[in-house]
Amino acid sequence: MIEVFVPTLKQALIITAFVLFMMVVIDYINVQSKNLWANKLQRSPILQIIVAAILGITPGCLGAFTVVSLYSHRMMGVAGLVAAMIATSGDEAFVMFALFPEKAVLLQFVLLGIAILTGFIVNLFAKKNEPAGTHGFVIHEHEKCKCFVKKDIIPQLKNISFERTVLLLFSAILIILLATGIIGPNNWDWKKIIFLSGGLFLLFVFITTPEHFLKEHLYNHIIKKHLIRIFLWTWGAFVVLYFVQSNLELSDLVKDNPHWILFIAVLVGLIPESGPHLLFATLFSQNLLPFSILIANSIVQDGHGMLPLLAESGKDFVKVKIINMVVGLLVGFILLQLGL
Repeated sequence: MIEVFVPTLKQALIITAFVLFMMVVIDYINVQSKNLWANKLQRSPILQIIVAAILGITPGCLGAFTVVSLYSHRMMGVAGLVAAMIATSGDEAFVMFALFPEKAVLLQFVLLGIAILTGFIVNLFAKKNEPAGTHGFVIHEHEKCKCFVKKDIIPQLKNISFERTVLLLFSAILIILLATGIIGPNNWDWKKIIFLSGGLFLLFVFITTPEHFLKEHLYNHIIKKHLIRIFLWTWGAFVVLYFVQSNLELSDLVKDNPHWILFIAVLVGLIPESGPHLLFATLFSQNLLPFSILIANSIVQDGHGMLPLLAESGKDFVKVKIINMVVGLLVGFILLQLGL
């Protein structure tokens, strides 16, 4: 069982660490700006959709995680969330750029267009039901938070609280694990640099922020309310997916039955994992699969992007997956009929 739990634990840790980084960044900026940027984004569904789609189209799962963080903090509506998950291809995007770069670029632009269009359509039906007025952030209007005061840093460390000790230990261990390659990328690429920069930023915030912000916003709100659930759900999902993948054998793909393959591609796209979808990218690279089926799978699948949302709201997770499945089937069928 070690070969199951250790790799899945590492994957869950790196995803949870990035979600923590994004949540801290959002909370930090939001308190400093007194909700001004958050309110502006929340008041503009069109801006939400465009920003979410652009974040989603970036290769890997980082953009998708960012949108989920915004959504969980009520700064992004369901239309933006749907747009991001349609646009994203997760880690498969890196493989596709390596296998067929020109067609991969075309695919990304097509996904971006479909994501924005779908987001606009969803917004027409969902905007009246969007949560309004309140964010997931804890904001106290009568207080002014100065998150970086030089003269307070040393006294805070001399009289260090339990919460600050826990957060500093966590960030220090995270940085060591990332630097040594125990979790995250082994090679020193841009992803490793981003993760390490995130860890260092967390360390900076946990050292410098005042006690109230650290306890109420970071420890009580983000860590206790969000992060523990996200970690447990993510780890559990990886363990389940490991057993699913180890028994999943998609063989005997027949070119004479493209509609059945389309249906299978969309169903596989429902799996919130980077891995099974590589089958369709590989088959497409060998001209064994039409573009229509690849794009249908890409629309529905979102790599690991939806796992944090599963911890926040299973209902929203299912809702977004159903919408994307319908869009994937519709677009795939139309393109298949057009001979693409």
